Amino acid sequence: MATSTPLDTLSQLTRDARDNASIELSGLLRARQDAVAQLETLTRYRHEYRQRLQSAMETGIGPDSWQNYQQFLTSLDNAIARARQTLVEREAGLAQGQQRWQVEQRKLCAYDTLASRRENAERQRTTRQEQRLADEMAAGVLRRRQANDSHSGSSH
Repeated sequence: MATSTPLDTLSQLTRDARDNASIELSGLLRARQDAVAQLETLTRYRHEYRQRLQSAMETGIGPDSWQNYQQFLTSLDNAIARARQTLVEREAGLAQGQQRWQVEQRKLCAYDTLASRRENAERQRTTRQEQRLADEMAAGVLRRRQANDSHSGSSH
C-alpha cells in the first residue's frame, strides 16, 4: 500500500478545492443565464407594452390611461435598469469564479507534475537498484565459476 506524502495531501486538497470551484462556477453560470433571461423578458415586455401604447394613441387615449401607461413604462425601465445591474454583478461574479477555478487547476497541474517527477525518480532509483543487484548476482556467479574452474584445473 502506498504511503501518503505531504504532496499527495496537497494534491488532494487542491483537487477538492478545484472541484468545489467547478460546482460554484456552474452555479454562477446558471445565475448569469437567469439574469440574461430576465433582462430579455423585461426588454421584450417593455417593447410590447410600448407598441400597445402606440396603438392606443392611434385610436385615442385619455389622460388617465396615458399617465398609467407612462408610469408603467417608467416602472419597466427601472426594472430593466436593475436587471442590467444584476447582470453586470453576475458577470463579475462569474469572472471571479472562473479565475478561482483556473488558479486551483494550475495548482493541481503543478502538484501533478511534481508527483510525476517524484514517481519517475523513484522508478529510476528502483531500476538502478535492481540493476545493481542483478550485476552483483552475475558477478557472484562468475566468481563461483572461476573458482570452480580453478579448482577443476588444479586437480587435473
